[in-house]
Amino acid sequence: MQVDDTTVDIAGMWRPGTRTPLVFLHGFGSTKEDYADVVQQVHLADHAVLAFDAPGCGATACSKLDGLSIPFLVDVADRVLANQDVGRFYLIGHSMGGLVGLLLAERHPSRVVGFVNIEGNLAPEDCVFSRQIISDFDPASEGSFGALRDRVWRSGSYSSALFAASLEHKVHSQAVRPLCESLVHFSDHASLLTRFLDLPFPRMLMYGEQNASLTYLPELARHGVQLVSIDHSGHFPMYANAPAMWSGISRFVASSEDQTPAG
Repeated sequence: MQVDDTTVDIAGMWRPGTRTPLVFLHGFGSTKEDYADVVQQVHLADHAVLAFDAPGCGATACSKLDGLSIPFLVDVADRVLANQDVGRFYLIGHSMGGLVGLLLAERHPSRVVGFVNIEGNLAPEDCVFSRQIISDFDPASEGSFGALRDRVWRSGSYSSALFAASLEHKVHSQAVRPLCESLVHFSDHASLLTRFLDLPFPRMLMYGEQNASLTYLPELARHGVQLVSIDHSGHFPMYANAPAMWSGISRFVASSEDQTPAG
């Protein structure tokens, strides 16, 4: 597809279904395969499924990696939904994908049935990793990915070593800085927490127990956002405790499913 002046060749996975589609958006340094085990979830078996590699990540090709930004990822997601003729849908986004999902949901509030935000960016405190990349990562340096991998590997959080081991195989070096710079900009200046609270449909924030100190959790609870803490997990519940993550997603979908036919 052509988005503005950029050519994007999307690598994705799609399953047709008779119930409301589930649209999955992965995080920085991850791919659509984070969600491939949706096919193992009995309670989600009738739902259509859409997931794809964001530009700069996985097997998706993009002609202008240095021009990547969060708004561009939102535009691409919008085009993918149109291409697959998705009408109303559930939105499930992790980390960077949670931020992309928030901005996508603002565009189409009447089409989103519910939003599961998994460790998505809502405030400046969510950008520790991204800020380090902006200050340290040089795509022209052969050692940058190694240094980044080592720092993440040694962070001490659940699944950090697993994430670090595949990082340079899942995100293109030229995409690292522009994506992280855009992540930090939106987290610092775009009032994301207020915008998340203003969304007019059911919302869940899922977070790893290692991040239970996030300062905005009480405010989310006061505004009716469902909070789900995933045991034995940090930023990556799909790696550290996938059964608990899928159980939370399945419960959320079951509680808000409106019987809308797929598409």
